[in-house]
Amino acid sequence: MAPKTSELDKITLDIIENALRNTRNEMDAVLFRSAMSPVIREQHDGFPMVCTPDGRMVVGQFGSYISGFIVAWKRGINEGDVFLMSDPYKCKGAISHINDWMVLLPIFYQGEMVGWGSQFGHTVDIGGPVSGSLPTNATSIFGEGTRIPPVKLFDRGKLNEDVLDMIMTNSRVPTMNYFDLMAIVAACRTAERRVKELCDRFGMQTYHAACDALLERTYRAMSQLIVNNLPEAKVSFEDYVDDDGRGNGPYKMRLTIWREGDHGHFDWTGTDPQAPGPINFYLNEEMFKMFIGVYLIMVFDPQILFNDGFYPLLKVTLPEGSLLQPRFPAALGCRTHALTRLFDVLGGALGRQAPDLSTAAGYGTSPYFLYNGYDENGDFFHLMEITYGGIPGRPVGDGMDGHSWWPLFENIPTEYLESYYPLTVERYSSLIDSGGAGLHRGGNGIEKVYRLHVPGEIAIHDDRERSKPWGIMAGLPGECSSKTLIRRDGEEVPLPSKISEIPVEAGDRVIYRTAGGGGWKDPLDRPPERVQKDVIRKLVSLEKARRDYGVVLHPKTFAINLAETDKLRTRMREERGPVPTFTFGPVPEAIGVVRDLKEKAAGKSGMAAE
Repeated sequence: MAPKTSELDKITLDIIENALRNTRNEMDAVLFRSAMSPVIREQHDGFPMVCTPDGRMVVGQFGSYISGFIVAWKRGINEGDVFLMSDPYKCKGAISHINDWMVLLPIFYQGEMVGWGSQFGHTVDIGGPVSGSLPTNATSIFGEGTRIPPVKLFDRGKLNEDVLDMIMTNSRVPTMNYFDLMAIVAACRTAERRVKELCDRFGMQTYHAACDALLERTYRAMSQLIVNNLPEAKVSFEDYVDDDGRGNGPYKMRLTIWREGDHGHFDWTGTDPQAPGPINFYLNEEMFKMFIGVYLIMVFDPQILFNDGFYPLLKVTLPEGSLLQPRFPAALGCRTHALTRLFDVLGGALGRQAPDLSTAAGYGTSPYFLYNGYDENGDFFHLMEITYGGIPGRPVGDGMDGHSWWPLFENIPTEYLESYYPLTVERYSSLIDSGGAGLHRGGNGIEKVYRLHVPGEIAIHDDRERSKPWGIMAGLPGECSSKTLIRRDGEEVPLPSKISEIPVEAGDRVIYRTAGGGGWKDPLDRPPERVQKDVIRKLVSLEKARRDYGVVLHPKTFAINLAETDKLRTRMREERGPVPTFTFGPVPEAIGVVRDLKEKAAGKSGMAAE
């Protein structure tokens, strides 16, 4: 009989908790050292977890999806099995596009299942019409690449070579994908080994009791966070994804939150219908609960362990047929724009109640640069690089410049890019003036200039080209993103934020600029010495220092003119008057089917008024 969690020795619980935390980190280390593609090996686009036998995540990052798999899978789960899947519609959005390969490994101890190890990672190419399998003009998931339903990659320890051959045959980079897949499997085997060691050391019953205790502890901690930080009255917030890559947009994401007792309610009613293009995000309810937990924990109590224990405290409404719950077979390949904007909307909704504890908006997307062709030796190559932007101004300080919205991601070193791909990075720097002004300024976006050495094709995945990241409590919005292709003859070609299959020649250059973050609180309260330092570091220009911060600096020495600064700031405060809680840029003009729907709705309203 398992010991009660209340009777579990606290030292034993701490040892098991830290062992599981280390297991999660070791899973990542195994994956990153064994994978071949730069998007996993260098940028760390992989997410591990360790779960209970019924699929609750004890440690991890994205929230458990295994309980849904257990219900749907009808062909037996045995020791030595390893499962693989990549179809979002077959796992209720546990993975949100088909480039993510998800591996699930049941962990057995003395013939009894004691848990699961799981990890997924982004694979570089899984077939379809476009190299990289992320076409920006797809209209259904059938046009994006190979979907893998739940299959046994290993059956009782034996590799299913037929399944493996079929998957690899449908990739342009099978060798890279093979090593990435086996690295993901190896990470899951690491979890298996460490969990068995804990059962050997403490006994299986104590291990189960410890997992239950960790889940229960997170439940109690999150219950208190909900009571302290969620409003009882309903509050709503909305933001927009610029377009869907097919000339339609913008797409509104609207969230309403409130609490009843210690239960939080999160309702996405009012979010726009699904898009014809591939920006739809098939949001898994458990995954969104984890996003809520991550946000609340990181803002209010970072010591709380991420796990599924608090899920019963959250109620989520996802309207079917919306951008966040599209109907099959909607295209999903570019869903990262809605995925990342979700955090801006969540932060804005929480900011209605306590703006001084909330952040502004960040660059709000996951920018990709893709380049493929044949190198000087005639070998096919495909590069996918995730780039970053401005983190918003925060209560604790300035937003970071050119940082990932997901904290564990890293950039691909320039030396790696130039060693393995036919290109040169001519510039990689903070984009001056792109961050929104504030007492705590928004982080700048990045400017990256690529010179391409061989003919091929490029693709761009980005957003915030038409909508600015908003500021909060008088903080100003960050600047928009932009992309430019400079042909070798000097012709400059502006590129939209979402486009595939752009032919390029040797000597062409791409200027890739991402959005900045919004500012936090009044920029006229920022100490002039800090503005001066920003100007010296080339994060802020002299013009912006004067225009947005009211700080007057000598044009050559950057010395502060305190008298002129005080006079200018006084005048600026008088002229602007009261400031709103949120400072938005203009909502992007409606285009395509979104414009048509708005015009139709306006016409009906006019007829009703008559």
